[in-house]
Amino acid sequence: MKRFAPMSRRTLLLGAGAAATVGAAGAYGQGHAMRRIAPNRASETFNPDVDLDLICKRDEARILNGGPTRVWRYAGNLIKGPSNALTPAPDTYLGPLLRFSKGQKVRIRLRNELPEETITHWHGLHVPMLMDGHPAAAIHPGETYVYEFEIRNRAGMYFYHPHTHEKTATQVYHGLVGGIIIEDDEERALGLPSGEFEIPLVIQDRSFDDDNQLVYGGDMHTSMFGFYGDRVLVNGRRDFTVDVANRPYRLRILNGSNARIYKLCWDDRTPLTVIGVDGGLLEKAETRPYVMLAPAERVDLLVDFSGRPQGAKLTMMSGEFYGLMIPPMAQRMMRGDLAVGEEFPLFTARVTQASSDLWKLPEKLSTIRRIRREEVANLDDPIPIAITMAHMAMFLNGRPYDHDDIQQKERIPVDTTQLIEIFHEHGGMGMGMGGMGMGRMEMMRGGGMMRGRMGGMRGGMGMSGMGMMGMMSMAHPIHLHGQQFQIIERSFEGDEDAYAAIRDGFIDTGLKDTVLVAPGERVRIVKPFSDFKGRFMYHCHNLEHEDAGMMREFSVE
Repeated sequence: MKRFAPMSRRTLLLGAGAAATVGAAGAYGQGHAMRRIAPNRASETFNPDVDLDLICKRDEARILNGGPTRVWRYAGNLIKGPSNALTPAPDTYLGPLLRFSKGQKVRIRLRNELPEETITHWHGLHVPMLMDGHPAAAIHPGETYVYEFEIRNRAGMYFYHPHTHEKTATQVYHGLVGGIIIEDDEERALGLPSGEFEIPLVIQDRSFDDDNQLVYGGDMHTSMFGFYGDRVLVNGRRDFTVDVANRPYRLRILNGSNARIYKLCWDDRTPLTVIGVDGGLLEKAETRPYVMLAPAERVDLLVDFSGRPQGAKLTMMSGEFYGLMIPPMAQRMMRGDLAVGEEFPLFTARVTQASSDLWKLPEKLSTIRRIRREEVANLDDPIPIAITMAHMAMFLNGRPYDHDDIQQKERIPVDTTQLIEIFHEHGGMGMGMGGMGMGRMEMMRGGGMMRGRMGGMRGGMGMSGMGMMGMMSMAHPIHLHGQQFQIIERSFEGDEDAYAAIRDGFIDTGLKDTVLVAPGERVRIVKPFSDFKGRFMYHCHNLEHEDAGMMREFSVE
């Protein structure tokens, strides 16, 4: 087996052969030097409520039996603020859990002690561009970048991870990730399970060699479809089991994998009680048989172990699904203990204590201000995010990532709310924003929305006439930086049988920053672009796809 090996776009192109390289360079590569943002320094006028150091460093962690595994990780040191603002994650490579309150002013000094450049993104937080972890802000070994921002988000689970140009996948895979929990008065008033009864869970898949060292697939297959490990880790540990009392608990779950999508369900098929998603609490709890969780998505579950006897076990599984999440050609190559679409265990809850605590879930959890039609600036002209994935091509709107290639549709007036439509583009390549990335799609307008008919090609898998593009269609988690958005419509045209295995697992009623878009789906969202001007990324959160160019920028002006 190979050891951990960073997979750059240059390696990909060389591995594809000289003949393919010429055509692929334009498809994948930026081919330009990104203009650097100078490392930000502390401001004398900023008076933080929370002040902390965060160090990116090489370390070792005991993950498997036997010798330690070499990892990269975040280490933290709280300088000022409440004692729970920084909680080290014990016995794991994960970064410390950061806990903030809405309205707090936060200063974080990020110091790079890695052998390569890095920068950290506060995923889901509404902060200025200079504080967002833009790839252009990457700092070299030995440098420090100072973040200063106010917590504007509502209560919820967020997280932090590198956003380094062409290196995000490898740096996250090597261990750089940590959780953020934000609290506010609205949530505190509910009296939700807290302390030992609130359990953050980070699910990741990894592979190891015989020496317990991380293995990363530095090959064409990994770059095209994403990395899929052969072992599940939860909170950085294998065979994760949490001991619980027979009372209600709050499980706050993050999919921290590079590419793998999970279908969360209990082994005894007890329904899931969902109380929150990426951007915090729902307005009221929803009961679902399962929840689809793509990379970077979060779900907040209320789990009541009351009535279960001591010794009882409940195992969270990734349930069975086929056909839409990953191309059949890739699925056939991934048979094994964690084959995509097959059922396998994630973690186990074991009842070890009796409890007489009684607590009832409130009927109303929160108030979400719904965006009204008249607030949307472009009802008749949605901004497209067209996903194109083909041989040697990872595009959004027909174009790869280029910091100097802002198109007209990507220029957003500040303090406006925009309608955005996300879909899979199966037409020609390289149309760019002039063709709005639609390829051969015939567009129809009606009722303030756009719909498409793909000439002779439906959006699902296994359809005749789709050729290479159809064989490579897969689901993509699309993440938009900045403020949380609202999903207003999800429509589908394609393989209904395959879609039936996933459609009940989408929680679209809360605020989101990442949305999973299956082949054949068209998802319409409304997103505010308030307060801050600057460049804000939107990209696929399959990290190998992000690094391969499936990323663009909005210029908020």
